[in-house]
Amino acid sequence: MSMDREPDQPDQPDQPDQPDQPDQPDQPDRHGGGPQGPPGPGGGAAFLLAQLGAHAAERFAQRIAELDLTPAQAGLLRLLVQNPGRSQRELADALGMPPSRFVPFADGLEQRGLIERRRNAEDRRLYALHLTDRGLALLGRLRETAMAHEQDVTRALAPEEHAQLIALLGRIAAQQQLTPGVHPGYRTLRPR
Repeated sequence: MSMDREPDQPDQPDQPDQPDQPDQPDQPDRHGGGPQGPPGPGGGAAFLLAQLGAHAAERFAQRIAELDLTPAQAGLLRLLVQNPGRSQRELADALGMPPSRFVPFADGLEQRGLIERRRNAEDRRLYALHLTDRGLALLGRLRETAMAHEQDVTRALAPEEHAQLIALLGRIAAQQQLTPGVHPGYRTLRPR
């Protein structure tokens, strides 16, 4: 009998000390992701992401409705300020939206004087989209609203936790092959 065993235990081959844990065949390695056992009463990570995502999206839509914008319109304005002069086709592709849906979507913003179509200098068959001064002014108000929304949704977190949450969610989004900064809802968007 070895000296480090309890005297009343039967002889067993030497094994490294391991805490008593129930068998968890579904438990992955540290970086593999996947199930960690059954979700608790509050749901698993995917459920919580869906729950918070739906809640945050609904609240954001309510906030920007005061600016007479939908979330999809807000996203297009943000995309245009980052990429001015892109063609309708390029923007539709970037959003994952069929061009047939994009044109009436952009028409509504143009009628409100928020964006304008200009002939593409390199290919006169194409139109380049740009924000107007009115669109830029509205985008400034939208940024303020979005910052207030971000603070409201994450106010339970310390600044370090907020940064960590963004990093973790970014990693999950990349693993799921989501386009950064583009909501997947554009694929099914219907013009209003």
